Amino acid sequence: MIALRQALYDAVSENISEIARLGIAFSGGVDSSLLAKVCHTLGRQVTLLTIGFSGSHDIDFSKNIAAKMGMDHKVYEITYGDFEENLQRVRELIICNNTSHIENCIAYFYICRLAKQNDLSVVLSANGCDELFCGYDRYRSVCHHGRDAEISMLMDKNLSNELALIGEIKIVAAQLGVQVRQPFLSTKFIEFSKSIPIDQKIRGPDDMIRKHVLRQAALAIGVPEESAMKPKKALQYGSSIHKCFKKIESKS
Repeated sequence: MIALRQALYDAVSENISEIARLGIAFSGGVDSSLLAKVCHTLGRQVTLLTIGFSGSHDIDFSKNIAAKMGMDHKVYEITYGDFEENLQRVRELIICNNTSHIENCIAYFYICRLAKQNDLSVVLSANGCDELFCGYDRYRSVCHHGRDAEISMLMDKNLSNELALIGEIKIVAAQLGVQVRQPFLSTKFIEFSKSIPIDQKIRGPDDMIRKHVLRQAALAIGVPEESAMKPKKALQYGSSIHKCFKKIESKS
């Protein structure tokens, strides 16, 4: 636990050495809340950035957690017409047929737009935590006693997919003059995280919470329990972006 906390701080510190003021892509969940808390403890001026459609889960939940953490919080509510227009713009930028990638890229388009509106040129995201700490539900399907190798293979596959997505997000962010950095996808942090025993991350095929050692670290550094123990909800679902994307797709 202590080693993980130090690794988290080291990974973030190395990514923000020259930055005094930054934004955090913030849903209120354990990953983004932990990242925000680490940045704040390191003495940075932190602005939490949340996007979503009006009434979406992420907007409502993030407001509650941001208030508990006492940090500056900015929210951007997406409208259907604006989403439809910018979805096409993002599609042309990344030339990708992966629905999840497109939905994440449009989400980061709005996060970067919100950052720009608040004079922020650097945004940090907690990408990598779900891959490295068995956050995705599909880890349960390969989680059986004596089959750690299968989890490791799935982890590598997920990391490869995530790194491809990060490249696409950078293309979108560059259009708005914003850098998006992912400290938990640094080579050093990936290597450290892989050395943590699997059973500290996921406890079996019926484990609906997962990421246990990361959640414990979050609680230890002061992340609100409501956030630290919150079940996984992907960005595109919590923001209602997936719902709107499917609505537009059904018309074409």
